[in-house]
Amino acid sequence: MYLINQVMKNNHNEDGASLIRLLDIMDELREKCPWDKKQTFESLRKLTIEEVYELAQAIDENDIKEMQEELGDMMLHIVFYAKIASEQKAFEMKDVLNGICDKLIQRHPHVYGNVSVSDDDDVKRNWEVLKLKSGKKRVLDGVPRELPAIVKAYRIQEKARGAGFDWEQKEQVWDKVFEEWNEVKEAVLTNQKKKIEDELGDLLFSIINAARLYEIDPEKALEHTNQKFIQRFNYLEENTLMQGRSLHNMTLEEMNEIWEESKKMDKQD
Repeated sequence: MYLINQVMKNNHNEDGASLIRLLDIMDELREKCPWDKKQTFESLRKLTIEEVYELAQAIDENDIKEMQEELGDMMLHIVFYAKIASEQKAFEMKDVLNGICDKLIQRHPHVYGNVSVSDDDDVKRNWEVLKLKSGKKRVLDGVPRELPAIVKAYRIQEKARGAGFDWEQKEQVWDKVFEEWNEVKEAVLTNQKKKIEDELGDLLFSIINAARLYEIDPEKALEHTNQKFIQRFNYLEENTLMQGRSLHNMTLEEMNEIWEESKKMDKQD
């Protein structure tokens, strides 16, 4: 196998041996395990998405051991898809690996060619130009339709930036945020749900744009707030139960009093 020979040449003998071991195990499972034998591209799809989210959680929690395990699960899925494809005589594992090797070399002419770059923004701009040359007709064609909306908005904005469509100064984005906020307030006065939905969407898009410009991951920022809310609400619920009371029988003012206590606990942490 060409790829494995290259791995050996680069002193990655153990990596190469591990890859061969996984490929051999996949062959055996596909032949002998009833569950593995019946899997298809479609049946694996939802499981692959779950694995990606589990890896993301491990990264967010800086759990290195869990990251290692989740990366293994993802590698299994890659090998699994390649195995099914090889059975259909569509492509082989070596095609997948050599394909990404070729793409990396092509898209890094500043490393493997004579192109000069000054920073990572130059690299991103070159990528977009190279993608268009490779057959993509439009800048935004490479954004998957199935991405979660927040991630998709961020990627759309990144790609637009790669084509030169962006604010000259990042501070300018706040004028757009406030403009969209005012349009939301006006839409609310019309009491038209579709109009409110459209304007809220514009406001969210502009806030995600602000996050990008200030190098904040909006997905991570929102998840941090989700976890903070869960922690505070759990504190509220637990303290209410300790008092022999129920949230359903409390006033908002009474709940807010305990809620403020939970915020003080955050500051102590």
